[in-house]
Amino acid sequence: MRVIHLIGGGDTGGAKTHVLNLLRELNQHIDAEIVCFMKGDFSEDAEKMNIPIHIIESGNIYTGLHRLMEIVGEKHVDLIHCHGARGNLMGMMLKKRIHAPVVTTVHSDYRLDYMGRPAARTIYGTTYKIALRKVDYYIGVSDTMTEILIDRKFPAEKIYTIYNGIDFKTPIQTSSREDFFSSIGFDVKPGDVVAGIAARLTPVKDCPTLLRAMSIAVKEAPNLKLAIAGDGEDKEKLEALAENLGIADKVCFAGWVKDINSFYNAIDMNLLTSISETFPYALTEGTRMKNPTIASNVGGVPVLIDDGKNGFIFEPQNHEELAKHLVTLAKDDKLRKKMGEAIYKKASQLFSIDKMVEVQLSIYQSILVRNARAAERKRDGIIICGAYGHGNAGDDAILESIIYSVKNADEYMPVTVLAKNTLNIKKTFRVNSIYTFNFFKMAREMKKSLLYINGGGSLIQNVTSRRSLYYYLLTLKLAKMKKNKVDMYGCGIGPVTGDFNVKRVTKILNSSVDSITLREKHSYDELKKFGVTMPTMEVTSDPALILKPTDKEQTEEFLNKNGISPMGSYACFLLRTWPGYSEKAAEIAKTADYIYEKYHLTPVFIPINFLSDNKAAEMVIEHMKAPHITVNAKTEPELLISVLSYMKIVISMRLHGLIFSSMSGVPIVGISYDPKVNSFVDYLGYGQCMNLEDASFEKLSPAIDEAVSLIPERARLKACADELAVREKGNIEAVKKLLER
Repeated sequence: MRVIHLIGGGDTGGAKTHVLNLLRELNQHIDAEIVCFMKGDFSEDAEKMNIPIHIIESGNIYTGLHRLMEIVGEKHVDLIHCHGARGNLMGMMLKKRIHAPVVTTVHSDYRLDYMGRPAARTIYGTTYKIALRKVDYYIGVSDTMTEILIDRKFPAEKIYTIYNGIDFKTPIQTSSREDFFSSIGFDVKPGDVVAGIAARLTPVKDCPTLLRAMSIAVKEAPNLKLAIAGDGEDKEKLEALAENLGIADKVCFAGWVKDINSFYNAIDMNLLTSISETFPYALTEGTRMKNPTIASNVGGVPVLIDDGKNGFIFEPQNHEELAKHLVTLAKDDKLRKKMGEAIYKKASQLFSIDKMVEVQLSIYQSILVRNARAAERKRDGIIICGAYGHGNAGDDAILESIIYSVKNADEYMPVTVLAKNTLNIKKTFRVNSIYTFNFFKMAREMKKSLLYINGGGSLIQNVTSRRSLYYYLLTLKLAKMKKNKVDMYGCGIGPVTGDFNVKRVTKILNSSVDSITLREKHSYDELKKFGVTMPTMEVTSDPALILKPTDKEQTEEFLNKNGISPMGSYACFLLRTWPGYSEKAAEIAKTADYIYEKYHLTPVFIPINFLSDNKAAEMVIEHMKAPHITVNAKTEPELLISVLSYMKIVISMRLHGLIFSSMSGVPIVGISYDPKVNSFVDYLGYGQCMNLEDASFEKLSPAIDEAVSLIPERARLKACADELAVREKGNIEAVKKLLER
């Protein structure tokens, strides 16, 4: 594989470090060269690192392009990789001539790169924005940068994410603390604690906030000092500010520091005060020297720093919060050492140069395969349609499991999701998304796709809405008209009322659907009763059963944050509003009091649909006497699965509340507003379920008694869900068969 990197050549800071370290390591695996468009520190350092580099010094774009073509034309180029405004501009012009895919790495927020420099912003910023829209693929340095690109309507399915990596293997030679501070003219005495920041002195780095925080902190920690490694247009303003704040004797403006490792070795804590970042090297480089870190809550910073464990995070421009953290670390030697060891351990495991190169190579491979497939196939991709984008953790779980299964079967398969909230889908799942009722875009996408999936849930029913039923039937028919294979994936069926509607369902499923997998036998029996015979049909189980819970540490952090002790005893209620529910709220409240009084289980109310379920909980709570806990936080499906495993019993109206609980063998009681709830409990093989209209205290209390009696049998109960999880594989097997055809 031959990859040509294009970059302006005047780059400094994180972008320079990222590109040079990456190129040095990539050349151990592929043929990677770099072209820059000026001589300077960047080109000199590349040559010292033995990176293959070509320098084109020409202010004329077309002269530069001609020379670039000569360099590129000597051998076949598989991929063009751009960095920055000049790199993107040249990559945009080059791709038309050599027909290679172009990817760009977005190292920082291009809208803030030229803050405080209006002329540069007008020229280079505008060039960057125009050229950025013309490349084929994007790499965001951190998930936050990727989300910024999605927010700005860059195609989510063409964006990859990478994190800056550091070499933790090669031994580092550094000056002593005393020698380094002497070299920069900083008077540091024994017992002084030195905070350090390596940053360009520009507005986006927000060093004024740091100086204001220092002026507060030194009053409580007079041994605290500050070393600033960096230069820039704001240097004189910052020096004047330090003077005005009365801390000039506490601050050293060291200018550009070439021996950055000695800088990090000399300081006692590492700082970052930026108002915008992606994933700054200024932090990861500091981790090699085991520096505890205080950083503003920007970009990918929270991915590295676990607040209060290996460092502190403060809100951007909050100098008072920063001052408090400075004082805490300045006064506690043991805490500095503990946090320094913790951040080193995390960074060395997750943010090594080897990990960065591994991710970069996989991105290249993905781009090349996708490009080759696009060239050889007229059709590619899968469209997934369902009740997505409504804030429901159950529906999100279905979608996540379908996408996971599809990508596991074919990791390069393009995926498009039809949803109400397309931006949320793009950010969460990093796939293309089309608004549910944009039939023009939907039809255009179906002309290119291979397979249409009507995905999970009870979509073929008219209890909630007749229009909903007609919509899903229409999309099935449209997909078949556009020559897609059509699959209904882990579905529930019904209720469908009215002879006309049943006939319509039967006709369209027989004529437009190739394969149906069903999450329980009741749905299979319904289709047989309707007269559906043409698609292949199989009883599998709910797609959400394959999801994995989050780790223990993250779960217990969530529990503690919401007032739930991981060692406590709880009964969880997962409720929803529904016609007739308000009349039953008092009965459910009486049941919650009963659970607390008889079994000493504290009722906990958790929403599955964050937008609406808390209202149902409030209607019960107003009738209760027992103490209780209400969770007002949105939970992702994996976290909710793990949280429910800490409950002793679960009482749920929500189908996926029952499904998620069963995955760890928690005893359940179902309150059914829809036959799908009863059907799952029957299919699972344990637990009681009653219709909402029958949910009186007299019927709920014995169901609770039975659930409590099953608490010691969780291993047996979990085996029931495990068996359903094995059957779930039939969902993706049906998809694979259709794709093979």
